Parts: sequence; C-alpha cells; structure tokens
Amino acid sequence: MEPATMTHDETKVFHRDITAIPPRVQRAEGVHLWDEAGNRYLDASSGLNVVVNIGYGVKEVLDAMHKQAELVAFCGGFTSAPQEDLAQVLADMAPGDLNHVRFTSGGAEATETAIKLARHYFVESGQPSKWKVIGRWKSFHGNTLGALAASGYSARRLEYTPYLSNFPHISPAYDMAAAEELEAAILNEGPDEIAAFIAEPVVGSADLARIPPEGYFKRIREICDKYNILFIADEVLCGIGRTGKNFAIDHWNIVPDIIIFGKGVSSGYTPLGGIITTDAIYDAIAAGSGLFDHGYTYSGNPLSCAVGLAVLNYLNEHHLVERAADTGKYLLDSLRQALANSPIVGEISGLGMLTGIELVADKVTRSPFAGSKRIGARIGKATRERGVLINPGFGAPSLPSDPERIGVCPSFIFTREDVDQTVAALSAALAQVAQEEGLA
Repeated sequence: MEPATMTHDETKVFHRDITAIPPRVQRAEGVHLWDEAGNRYLDASSGLNVVVNIGYGVKEVLDAMHKQAELVAFCGGFTSAPQEDLAQVLADMAPGDLNHVRFTSGGAEATETAIKLARHYFVESGQPSKWKVIGRWKSFHGNTLGALAASGYSARRLEYTPYLSNFPHISPAYDMAAAEELEAAILNEGPDEIAAFIAEPVVGSADLARIPPEGYFKRIREICDKYNILFIADEVLCGIGRTGKNFAIDHWNIVPDIIIFGKGVSSGYTPLGGIITTDAIYDAIAAGSGLFDHGYTYSGNPLSCAVGLAVLNYLNEHHLVERAADTGKYLLDSLRQALANSPIVGEISGLGMLTGIELVADKVTRSPFAGSKRIGARIGKATRERGVLINPGFGAPSLPSDPERIGVCPSFIFTREDVDQTVAALSAALAQVAQEEGLA
C-alpha cells in the first residue's frame, strides 16, 4: 500500500516533522479514511491523537454545523443557546457538584484556564500566597507554557525549561507510595504556597493508558482536602466516555474540584475544550469580585458549541459510552491474547477504548529500545501498510529509561470485526519489526 505523500519541496506547511511529510487525506466516513492515492485505512487511532470518539461524517453533527453557521458563527458580548445548552449537558455528565463550565478552543488552553482559576479562587478567598501547582512525572497537560510547566513529560519540557514556572512534581501512579509523595511535596513546599494538584486519571501521551492502583485517587482526594488544595483532573484525552465512563475519574467514585476536557467533546469536528468546576469555586468568586477575567477569542463561540452539543447528544442517544466499555474489554482481551508471545511486547493496559502497549527490547528486564531505532514509528508504519492506523507513540518517551508505548484507541463505534482486523494487522507488524531487530 503506497500512500499519497509529498516531498519537502512540495509543501509550504511547517509540519511537525519536516523530515517526514504525512500522507494527504482525501475523505473519511465512519471508521475509515482514504488518502489521495485511493488507499482505504481502518482508523484504530481516533485520528492519531485520540480525538474522534463518534466516527467520521456523522450526519447529525454536520447538519448542526451547517444550521448554526447560517444563524451566527461568532459573536462577542453575547452568550448563545448552543453555549448554554452544551454547558448543561456537560454539567449533567460530570460527577458531584461540578456544575459550571468555561469553554476554550482546546485542551492546552483549558489547562491554562484551570491553573489560573485555581490561583484566582485562592486570591478571592483571601489566600493569595497559594499559587503553585503540583504535577506528576510522566504526565502531559499541553504544549503551552503553563500547561508544560505542570506536565512531567521530560522530553517535551527540556528545551523550554528556562520559560517554565518551577512547579514541583511527584512520581507517577505506580503504587500507593506515589500517592503519599503528594503529602510530602506539599509539606516540603509549604501548604500555604500550593494551590492545586493536577493529574490525568488515566495517563495519555506521556505514558499511554497507565492506570493507577485501586485507592490511589481516594488518598489523593484526602490529602488535597487536608491541606485545602484543589484537585484538577485532566480528562482531555481520557474523558468524554473514552474509558467507558463519562469521565475516567468516575471509575474511582472521586469528585475533583476542576475537570479539564477537550478532544472528544467535539470528536474532531471543531476545536473545542474547557473546564468544569464546582459550586464552591463558582460561589466564592460570585461572592467576591464576581469576575474571572480570563478567556480566549473563540471561547464559547456558537458554532463550536453547536457542534459539541450535537456530538454529545449523538454520544448519549446511541449509548456510545456503554459501547466503549463493552468493545473496549473485547479489545484489551484480544490484544493480550494475540500479543502475549511477542518478543517485543511488555505490559498491555487499558480501560474502554484507551489501550497502551509497552515496547521492550527484553521481556524479562523490560528494558527499552534505543530511541534512534524509532520502534513505535516503525510499527505504526508497518501497521498502516496493512491498512490499519494505530497510535504509534507520541515521540520520545518521558524519560530515556522508559520503554516506548504505542496505542490502539479506536472510535466508540468500532465493531468486534474492526477490532479483529486491527489486532491481526498489529500482530503482523510487530512480528515484522521484531524480525528486523533479530528478536523473532
């Protein structure tokens, strides 16, 4: 299968990797894409970045987009029915008293909003010394500077360290000892300086589909409450039904103070993200200045909100969150069964339609391949040559000592037959790369 490609001299776009211009897509429908050479691909990656939750070309979404564009696409100084209705749907989906929504154009902007809101809340509450955000290593919250400062994705932070706020970080959620590190970090920095702790309930690109141990977030919630610190759950990748629950934090029956959402809220039909926050935070600001003077040009624009509303209505009407849970279990079981004997596969983890596969040079020691081998990218290419798109890693691992992880993160409308095709193509691709490495 030869994709439609371009040379470096044929494009004026400053692509992410200017040494490897991606193929040109022509169209998409359901769970398939076609490139300009006429090749058809089964998309088991939800648009590579784990975005396309409900599939491509959904008529109800396209109709809503067209209808709203005819009415009004952008307005300043007004709210709109789509913004108000979408906020209500999100509040209904969120746990506890998370009832208040602020929209952005995407996940990184939403992280910036959450960080600034945490600071603003404590200023309004008469505790202006609180400003720091504690993050975790092997986490990722976005590429803007505030989001990157809270992130623990070393490979993406390194070059920009001079620009980043000196936020503290604790260990990834490998065990319960990692939860106890939060209290130690708070005491080390001083509780009067810590405004929030931010974490992905199920980790995204920095450590794909890493799941915490049972009891981890219960302990995190207790520590945050003890020291009057906000808990921010970054659900940009793992939220909006991706793990088989409305939000991934729902697996542990914990209510955070702020949820960050993005990606799946619009299923890739338009840029959209935002935060959901509690009555307590909202009421504190309402009783104070009444102002959270922060926003972006396209925050809450009617067109994007109408699209997001259509996406969530479709998601709920077709019971796609429940379907993601059911098909996701079949996906995880199928991957574990098919790849158990692969010499280059270590741990396989996942919840719902979010799975991660660890790539190892040695199954016993779980040692990684050298980054120069680009193992994930090669497996992604070999799978694509077999007509299936997976998530071929997200660049360098968080730390050089970490094994790279690839993912299979399909749209919620995937069938079991689609899963079978994906697993077969990936198995063959892994065998090919293992043989190339002399590990067959």
